[in-house]
Amino acid sequence: MTSLPDLPLLHALRTTPSRRYLSDRPIPTDVLWDILDTATRGPSGGNRQAWGWVVVTDPEIKRVVADWYRDHWQRTYEPRREELSRASSSSQGFGAASFRAIEYLAGHIAEAPVWVIPVLPDAAASTNPRLGASIYGAVQQLVLAARAYGIGSVLTTFYVDREPELRTLLGLPDHAVTMALLPLGYPLRGRWAEPRRLPVEQVVHWNGWGRHRDRTVPSREK
Repeated sequence: MTSLPDLPLLHALRTTPSRRYLSDRPIPTDVLWDILDTATRGPSGGNRQAWGWVVVTDPEIKRVVADWYRDHWQRTYEPRREELSRASSSSQGFGAASFRAIEYLAGHIAEAPVWVIPVLPDAAASTNPRLGASIYGAVQQLVLAARAYGIGSVLTTFYVDREPELRTLLGLPDHAVTMALLPLGYPLRGRWAEPRRLPVEQVVHWNGWGRHRDRTVPSREK
């Protein structure tokens, strides 16, 4: 059994950014099982555990889906490639470094040794805007479990316009829907660091939208 390093929970939560530069180094089978088992311990609406997890390691499946993924990427971003490759980071969009990382993943996603695709049965016809509430908590646990083993990941959906074909390729029932694609791999570059975010005071609203508080000043308001 691969040993698990001691990683404080809050440190892991604060230092698990999206990792898009992933190597093709194999992930040990026992590690993969442990990551998946940890994911299934995640929160589940009504404890129904109404999910499935499709693990993809077949190079041919990855090749087909990677072509769809890259095609969607090119149609979406290629017309703006020059602009985005020079963009500076802002609260309104990603900067050049982020763009390069996203572009890299689009061209190399098939090299990640393992993909995990979370699936919700009986959800293909749903119009519920909160459909993901019963699975995305578990998805985040998968990402954090991978982090504990030094394995990076990112939640992506750039295959989404080929969902019917993906359902057929994976042999999913017609009533099921995929909720994301998560490539798993040991990082090629970058580090486990706190991602930059807007100040928490700007995005937290107290007892109503637009009511902000200074984090450093105690408030007696209930």
